[in-house]
Amino acid sequence: MQNILVFGAGRSASTLIKYLLDNSIAEDWKLIVVDESQDLAQQKTGSHERGVAIGLDIHDETQRKFLITGAHLVISMLPAALHFMIAKDCVSLKRNLLTASYVSDEIASLHNEAIKQGVLIMNECGLDPGIDHMSAMKIINEIKESGNELLSFKSYCGGLIAPEFNDNPWGYKFTWNPRNVILAGQGTARFIENNYFKYIPYNRLFTQTEAIEISGLGSFDGYANRDSLSYRQHYGLDNIASMLRGTLRNVGYCKAWDVFVRLGLTDDTFKVEQSQHLTYAQVLEAFLPNSARGFSLRKRVADFYGCNENDDAIDKVMWTGITDDVKVKLADATPAQILQQLLETKWKLKEDELDMIVMTHLFTYRNIKAEEVKLTSTLVVKGDDAVHTAMSKTVGLPLAITAKNILNKIILAKGVKRPFDKEVYLPVLAELKDYGIDFIEG
Repeated sequence: MQNILVFGAGRSASTLIKYLLDNSIAEDWKLIVVDESQDLAQQKTGSHERGVAIGLDIHDETQRKFLITGAHLVISMLPAALHFMIAKDCVSLKRNLLTASYVSDEIASLHNEAIKQGVLIMNECGLDPGIDHMSAMKIINEIKESGNELLSFKSYCGGLIAPEFNDNPWGYKFTWNPRNVILAGQGTARFIENNYFKYIPYNRLFTQTEAIEISGLGSFDGYANRDSLSYRQHYGLDNIASMLRGTLRNVGYCKAWDVFVRLGLTDDTFKVEQSQHLTYAQVLEAFLPNSARGFSLRKRVADFYGCNENDDAIDKVMWTGITDDVKVKLADATPAQILQQLLETKWKLKEDELDMIVMTHLFTYRNIKAEEVKLTSTLVVKGDDAVHTAMSKTVGLPLAITAKNILNKIILAKGVKRPFDKEVYLPVLAELKDYGIDFIEG
């Protein structure tokens, strides 16, 4: 029997855990799910004979290493900042590790030691990053192997609410880590367009959007992710003229979110003193340039942003309750934490509601006849319920399938890796079709 150790039993881990348990008898696995909350871990493993739930403070080094030593494979669904701690243990204890997170500089520094120890640390193996890499690499390789020249590649992905449950003016609800949504885009977006490097600083990011059409769903706003340039090398596209990876939101979201950015309410670098004694309206007041009497907060926000008071973006901002005389009740919180708390009450995914993942790849290539050809590859996935969400499925399933293929020695790579090799992505994409996760090309 092989032991699989999963750290983290949060929302995105639900489908991962279900897949591993569903296949545990046929594959002869035992699944150990570890979380700070043993109750949460127990909810995910249920009464399954091959599942074990453990409550653990992840910083308990002795117990953590004891559990890793007893595992044949480790999967970390913890916040990205904790992966390095797990990865160091896995390298020293010679255990393979899977994550759904981007490769950090710290994780990358383990590459040579991981090879020396015979360990695989496979990252970016969830949705975005993950399925986006796998599906893109499949088409990129097919285009190149047919003797064609890839001229442009753009890829967008969004975790959204299913249209039938879109009942708020933002067209958005939290389907994954709310903190990551609040802090999204911070830094400078980098990409290449017509052989020119382009940079969009955070203060302009949500004003420079592109209309992206999705068949059957209509138009979305697309904005650039933080780093597209480094993926030219990873994808084998060093000489491509245009390449951008981005995020999708419903039309109008980005302009309204830019109001919060411009106000400074997404800042996570300082604390608002005695914020627990303030109302949301008082917090907003503190970020407006003048304490002008006789004008509503709505008008002052519109004037500050430079738009009409009746602008749709102002409607969205007001809908959040940011002008309400309701106490924040968070002690010495950052502006981002205050905004997150407010939006968690407004953007909550209800138990009977379904989320939706939309991903699209846009390719332009020159074929062997010197003709320019456009190709689109699009994925739309809806959740099954409030637990097995589209986000949970598209993050968890590629991780789980990759875990199976590592344990079955289909994947033999060592070192710090991403799912760019055919031995990784082809079997994952093939099996994902069995779960309705399939790209439509046109």
